[in-house]
Amino acid sequence: MKKLLLPVLLMLAGVTSAAGQPAKVVQLNQMAKRFAPVELRADTSGLSKGDKAAIVKLIEAAKIVDTLQLRQRWAHNEALWSALKKDKSALGKARLNYFWLNKGPWSILDGNDSFMPATYAGITIPAKKPEGANFYPEGASKASLEAWMNALAPKDKEQAQWFFTTIRTGADGKFTTVTYAEEYKAELEKLATLLREAAASTDNASLKKFLTLRAAAFLSNDYLASDFAWMDLDSPVDITIGPYETYNDELFGYKAAFEAYVNIRDEKETRKLDFFSQHMQELEDNLPLDKQYRNPKVGALAPMVVVNQVYGAGDGNMGVQTAAYNLPNDERIISERGSKRVMLKNIQEAKFTSTLTPITKLVLRPEAQKDLDFDSFFTHILAHEITHGLGPHATVQDGKASTPRQDLKDAYSTIEEAKADMAGLWALAYMMDKGQLKDTLGQGELAERKLYNTFLASAFRTLHFGLTDSHARGMAIQLNYVLDKGGFVSHGDGTFSVDFKKIKQAVVDLNREFLTIEATGDYVRAKDMMARYVVIRPDVQKALDRMKAVPNDIRPAFTTAAALAK
Repeated sequence: MKKLLLPVLLMLAGVTSAAGQPAKVVQLNQMAKRFAPVELRADTSGLSKGDKAAIVKLIEAAKIVDTLQLRQRWAHNEALWSALKKDKSALGKARLNYFWLNKGPWSILDGNDSFMPATYAGITIPAKKPEGANFYPEGASKASLEAWMNALAPKDKEQAQWFFTTIRTGADGKFTTVTYAEEYKAELEKLATLLREAAASTDNASLKKFLTLRAAAFLSNDYLASDFAWMDLDSPVDITIGPYETYNDELFGYKAAFEAYVNIRDEKETRKLDFFSQHMQELEDNLPLDKQYRNPKVGALAPMVVVNQVYGAGDGNMGVQTAAYNLPNDERIISERGSKRVMLKNIQEAKFTSTLTPITKLVLRPEAQKDLDFDSFFTHILAHEITHGLGPHATVQDGKASTPRQDLKDAYSTIEEAKADMAGLWALAYMMDKGQLKDTLGQGELAERKLYNTFLASAFRTLHFGLTDSHARGMAIQLNYVLDKGGFVSHGDGTFSVDFKKIKQAVVDLNREFLTIEATGDYVRAKDMMARYVVIRPDVQKALDRMKAVPNDIRPAFTTAAALAK
């Protein structure tokens, strides 16, 4: 995907714009324009006085999360950020602006290539984002880390591979495990204080419980009790804060990055989605997967909530904006309670308007463009999050209990995101056929046309981000596989369509492939699939070339948060 920008960069090299700006300033500003500015608002009129006071404290806490995530992304990120803020030149301001979008000196949409000089303010900047981010010692090889982990006692190895630890080099020159509670002690103590103050302000018992337990977790490094409390959170103020997603650890996929989402629950939309929980076991029982690998005890206990975002921070406000998330990732909780799905409706609406609507007019045939449908878009994101909780979550390797995350290592995030996309599409088609979505998406030919054409357009929206993201890599697999199966058809001119006679079987076949890879923990099979399909083929490139002027994503201005802070 970085090739898309290359002609623009070459043209800009060594020139000055009509406005007299240096070429590098023009270049960086154009790169930033790929994120369409939107004002993000949420209705706070229903909040109590105590909840309004609590949410102000939570926004303050979220800003500390930004600092933590900067540090986790790269060891020298904070120093570079500080140096950039002192540079008041036009180029310095452009660099600072784009740095904050990416939370570092590498452009997420351009293969994580650096947009900074090799050296700045005495700081040496790698040409590519380090795969291990700042979770492992600088320069440590994957092989040396793996050999060290494999030589540890079982409990020590578990800690070394755990979400909430870093690996550092000790005084003796050997690798050692450090808990997040120790690594980020100063910031976590501040976070704990703010969360306790927010807990004291709110009159909602479940919010008070979660915030109190999460404050304790920051200091103890034991997140289990607070994660269970987060699952039970039933409050107008909906908060997700802590270390969760592992995408930044591209070396192993083990380590969790800090993020924060400060949200307000949309009760009306949440009630509409309650019916999905009634069908969780039914969907699991009918997955296109060998029966021995299905979970016989998937319940309907896992909560599902629709919210409107007030503020995002850390990994929750970096590059491409999260439209929904499915947490926690701790398999102990997933096996007992499932996982909680949070849908960010105002983010989804902004993405649909700013990016997907113009893309549809470029990549779908004229007769299919009318099928673009927000409800299909919104509901598939929901189904994606639901199906993260379905399918295999426990495996056996060499007679020992394991998990797909551990088995598939660096391939896991890509395979799991692609699985959730395909399983979500399969689940919606299954429920349509059963008449279970007639009040939500309808049923019959028109409903199917809207579902598949919207998904096809959405595939190009995802690929528009570049192939550095797990979601985009997973989408490349899906699009290329379904094209090979004939479910999608390329017309050779950068436009595509759905073959409604072949699409359902193609979706079933690909689902079976993803689910079986996870169930068997087959790392080689996963990597082979990625090597074959994580590519941009010429016909797909034609479509992406047509989309150059379309924003890749949105850049929210947290308007409601600013108003609350006043």
